[in-house]
Amino acid sequence: MLFSGTKISDLSKASLILILAGFAIIGGAVYFFTELAADVLEKEKFFIDRTATDFVTSISTPWLDTAWGWITELGSVLVLTIASVAVLIYLFFFSPYSRWVAIYFMVNMIGISSLTKLLKITFERQRPEVLAEHDGTGFSFPSGHSTGSIVFYGFIIYLFVISPLKKQWKWLINITLGLLILLIGFSRVYLGVHYFTDIAAGFLFGLAWLIVCIVALEITIWHQRRRQMQL
Repeated sequence: MLFSGTKISDLSKASLILILAGFAIIGGAVYFFTELAADVLEKEKFFIDRTATDFVTSISTPWLDTAWGWITELGSVLVLTIASVAVLIYLFFFSPYSRWVAIYFMVNMIGISSLTKLLKITFERQRPEVLAEHDGTGFSFPSGHSTGSIVFYGFIIYLFVISPLKKQWKWLINITLGLLILLIGFSRVYLGVHYFTDIAAGFLFGLAWLIVCIVALEITIWHQRRRQMQL
């Protein structure tokens, strides 16, 4: 059965409170930041945004444009959606992990998508450029590519950490995934569809949500193991 080995009793009050409180606190914290920064952002870019834009302009070349265009696709909605479905199929049908891992992976991905959309329409920061070919449409803050990539690839990193894979392979794969997350974020600045602060906020925001989901998952699995030991 799809949900074999899982019981609603494994989902402790602590896990539920952590997920709900994490969703509310992270959303509220970012909303507070945006309200606080709104007047400044309406008048001019942050110094770090101007510096990042100037740096990108200085290194821009046609072959880099192509390379960063390919890299940015690895954080696109289409690619992450397809990859998420593939991961879910693996977690539900083929992995040795508890089914709760798959459930929390869904919470992780659906939650970040909802929070990112909510904050985008709340803040309504305009993009430096609108480029449909690189998903550069809609509002700018926070970067959806940054939030999506850090929660997706970050969860994959977590799966490798808890896997029985040899330590050297874990390090190699996880460092590669970590670099990929950073490269996807930088690609958004290079392509001119996001400000640096959009990326930084997206990474911080996404990382906070990822940690909430993983901690809630670990609490749930602990309750599951405790229940199974008592049988």
